[in-house]
Amino acid sequence: MRITVLTGAGISAESGLATFRASDGLWESHRIEDVATPEGFTADPGLVHRFYNMRRANAAAAQPNAAHLALADLARRHDLTLVTQNVDDLHERAGSPDVIHMHGTLTGALCAACGHRWPAPPVMAPTDPCPVCTRPATRPDIVWFGEMPHHMERIWEALETADLFAAIGTSGNVYPAAGFAQHARRRGVDCVELNLDASANAHDFHRRITGPASRTVPDWVASLG
Repeated sequence: MRITVLTGAGISAESGLATFRASDGLWESHRIEDVATPEGFTADPGLVHRFYNMRRANAAAAQPNAAHLALADLARRHDLTLVTQNVDDLHERAGSPDVIHMHGTLTGALCAACGHRWPAPPVMAPTDPCPVCTRPATRPDIVWFGEMPHHMERIWEALETADLFAAIGTSGNVYPAAGFAQHARRRGVDCVELNLDASANAHDFHRRITGPASRTVPDWVASLG
């Protein structure tokens, strides 16, 4: 069976990582505009680097949970394309191969001047030079608001050729990921949502499985054989 899975912040929340946006509109006590936009980085690169240094340390200290492990097992038994909105590496550490990080990763660094990418050190600073062009334009290799997500052509193709599409722990508020279920359903793909509560685009799915990812994902994977 060809399966495409999209994971969001909800799958890593049980590993202790904060979800993207709290009810007060803040992200770990920061305005989204200040730490997740190119404009915020231009205005205060030191703040942005401190924020992602903290997130990088938190992600490194977290451990994959049962949901991450179940998806790694699913990849061993089915033709799985695993797409994540998350910037942590918990899927990889759980054993999932070839994870598509559409929003980038905390483990990557990017030169805002020349576009060169390299592995990020644990701590980054605005004065860090690019190893290629040497300009002090180092930023996290994270897709911010206003920027194009990575690997979209590959993702659309996986959605269109899948037999089954599942969204796990996603809010359904952030596009283009929020449009994946609708796109897949129009192509005749069976669509299922696994979430604590109904997402903003719950109507795009054929069915919903409600509960914590650490319980629902292993059960769902087991049901697929």
